[in-house]
Amino acid sequence: MAGRRKRNKWWRRGIWALRALLAFLILDTAYLYAIWPDWDALGRGAIPRSVFIERYRAQAEADPALPPLRWRPVPFNHIPRHLRHAAVAAEDARFFEHGGIDFLALRDAMAYNLDHMDLKYGGSTISQQTVKNLFLSPSRNPLRKWHELVLTLGMEWRISKQRILEIYLNIAEFGEGIYGVEAAAQHYWQRPASALTEWQAAQLAATLPSPRRHNPATRTRQFLKRARRIQRFMRRQVYDHPGG
Repeated sequence: MAGRRKRNKWWRRGIWALRALLAFLILDTAYLYAIWPDWDALGRGAIPRSVFIERYRAQAEADPALPPLRWRPVPFNHIPRHLRHAAVAAEDARFFEHGGIDFLALRDAMAYNLDHMDLKYGGSTISQQTVKNLFLSPSRNPLRKWHELVLTLGMEWRISKQRILEIYLNIAEFGEGIYGVEAAAQHYWQRPASALTEWQAAQLAATLPSPRRHNPATRTRQFLKRARRIQRFMRRQVYDHPGG
């Protein structure tokens, strides 16, 4: 009898666990359905403001001590080829080869994190970063990463690589309140992005991982080292894709 009661107890627990899992899946599917973008609209027309841009705009309006929002999106053909190369070299070298998720980069990031007992690298692609910036939050919790994965695969299925790169370069943060390559070029060098040199493009790309600490204004040792490494990589790398 005792054994039967124990089995029944575990059976009931298993049933409740399955019900809880099913309820979670239903709620999460409903959430994804509610936030699912209109990919056709995103694939053409004006560059939308990201969640991060909207959040900063609200913060700057509430706190006059913050720098004003600087954001000036430009068409893809106004972004010079070497600036596109610099961003891909710095953030996602296999951007034109993978389908949104770079499993080799994920493997390398996990190996580094395990070796150093740290969560320094995440292996996110440009596509994943674009989704996170547009729709999600900076949180690293597993649920947010799951949503990022699903949305990234949806975006890669419906939108061209060129358009993804265009959106990314127009919404990425390059300093406090500075979003997109055009606003960054105007802020740091008082010139349009289309007029940036190869070295300036490498510097903008070097800004991306930690834009408020390492940028063309702070010119930290780590920043300059990364910019020089990106410039060397740009000169070695050949991009055959028309969007590259």
